[in-house]
Amino acid sequence: MSGNSFGNYFKITTFGESHGPAIGVTIDGCPAQIPISEEIINQALSRRKPGQSAISSPRKESDECKIISGVFNGLTTGTPLTILIENNNQQSKDYEPLKEVYRPGHADFVYQQKYGIRDHRGGGRSSARETAARVAAGVVANQILKNYNIEISSYVFSIGEVTLPMELRTEYPSDVINQFITRIPDTVYDEKAIQYLNTLKEQGDSCGGAIICFVKNCPIGLGNPVFDKLNAMLAHAMFSINAVKGFEIGQGLHSSTMKGSEYNDSLVSFDDHQTQYHSNNEGGITGGLSNGNTIYFSTYFKPVSSIKHTQSTLNTSNQPIDINVEGRHDPCVVPRAVPILEAMTALVLADAILSAKNDRI
Repeated sequence: MSGNSFGNYFKITTFGESHGPAIGVTIDGCPAQIPISEEIINQALSRRKPGQSAISSPRKESDECKIISGVFNGLTTGTPLTILIENNNQQSKDYEPLKEVYRPGHADFVYQQKYGIRDHRGGGRSSARETAARVAAGVVANQILKNYNIEISSYVFSIGEVTLPMELRTEYPSDVINQFITRIPDTVYDEKAIQYLNTLKEQGDSCGGAIICFVKNCPIGLGNPVFDKLNAMLAHAMFSINAVKGFEIGQGLHSSTMKGSEYNDSLVSFDDHQTQYHSNNEGGITGGLSNGNTIYFSTYFKPVSSIKHTQSTLNTSNQPIDINVEGRHDPCVVPRAVPILEAMTALVLADAILSAKNDRI
């Protein structure tokens, strides 16, 4: 198992390195006649690409894709669909001083130990650059979800010490979220986060953060028993994203402090069109299957590892060394991670929908 593929029925395989000529993705199992175009994919890529604002990495990548197989006359053909995204603004020279150094918090050391070789230019496959390919694949998955009226939206609710209060963590339209640089959909807290990140940049430091995601209109019964529960697959997807260190669905950790009489989501009504519950503590998933409620979950990211502080580490000769990491890096990844998280959610749901077609004869 190479670890470069995700999904069973809607299966993606990403390829390429941060400082190679290109990155990309091949999708196998995509149904035929799904409308898709480079323009639609590029719109999604523009939400993730670097250089968007003063609080993101200044690396300038156009992130314009090329569909090189699997699409004819604007529709998928049912054959493997391959999307290519060229790298145009690498500055590999920035990484030459780190060629024989293991950066703290990065995958340098473990990749070297695992493979006996590593690409020191931006981390190679361990770079967040790889996630652009996932965003592209997520667009195709979302085109499938549109047939089921499924809507995915997410936003940042925490950046370092700036946290959106619980009473404000409700659903917001995507067009509202995208108006804010930090992706925190509140004028006061967006400005607080910008000021905080600017201070961190001046200090050469970084921070972590958190994103909440909502899935509306999900059909009942998506997911599978035991090992392939829908919440387990979502957790798998989120933990596959760079820098993710935590995941909770519904009331999450708080549920461990609740009573059963407080926690249980009782049915109020159901018919062929809508299911209503008196609460949604489970986050839209019961027994590993979607239950008709809005699915919601939170994902937590660690601080960016590349900081302009002197840090102690070892070089490849096992000698102590002090380093100061240069290059172009985000002080916080979460504003650009929103479309990545949404893409991985779409990939899980598209795979679950195609899987569900085998549940009954």
